[in-house]
Amino acid sequence: MKMVALADQLKQNEYPGRGIVIGRSQDGTKAVAAYFIMGRSTNSRNRVFVEDGAGIRTQAFDPAKLTDPSLVIYAPVRVLGNKTIVTNGDQTDTIYECMDRQMTFEQALRTREFEPDAPNYTPRISGILHIENGGYNYAMSIVKSSNGSPDSCLRYTYAYENCPAGEGRFLHTYIGDGDPLPSFEGEPIRVGIEGDLEAFANEIWESLNEDNKVSLFVRFIDIGTGIYESKIINKNC
Repeated sequence: MKMVALADQLKQNEYPGRGIVIGRSQDGTKAVAAYFIMGRSTNSRNRVFVEDGAGIRTQAFDPAKLTDPSLVIYAPVRVLGNKTIVTNGDQTDTIYECMDRQMTFEQALRTREFEPDAPNYTPRISGILHIENGGYNYAMSIVKSSNGSPDSCLRYTYAYENCPAGEGRFLHTYIGDGDPLPSFEGEPIRVGIEGDLEAFANEIWESLNEDNKVSLFVRFIDIGTGIYESKIINKNC
């Protein structure tokens, strides 16, 4: 798969929805994870990311405007030992709890389906990165409706080892705007990762559609030590 510029992928899509990027920093020393959310409705746009232990959670910016928390309030990022879990919904908790009971990433996601938000049936996208003994690998998953059917679920998992410096994979929920919203298709997109935490976070944020972007989280984890640094950007602040 040809490597493409992440900024170009974001700029040419007015509404990629929610997106996960996982990869390795340009200098090869850091594992990289990023997650962003976008919104078209007042309920979706009325959110911010806040720190929650070693992870983050979504929170209503104005609690009075929160009409339905079921699919918008959740923990997108949780840390279980040397594993960092990133998802677009409450399946973060499912993965965390199942893996804490020695189940695999795939086994955990077998217990979940796409979101019950007809007619979109938004895919559940998930990623997990694992750092151990100076090594690093990651996996990404999409659980989606088959051609918009509420009765058929498709599950795809992609695993990446010996991750090259300066590249990652990008998985998002929608291939564009629409009604219903068209689900992502194909395997995660191979994208370049350039610069340090600040530069990479700014590249993503500035490339997202100004009207629809809501929040962004980026983390760089030192592969040798496990020490991380993170950045949160909220449109509502």
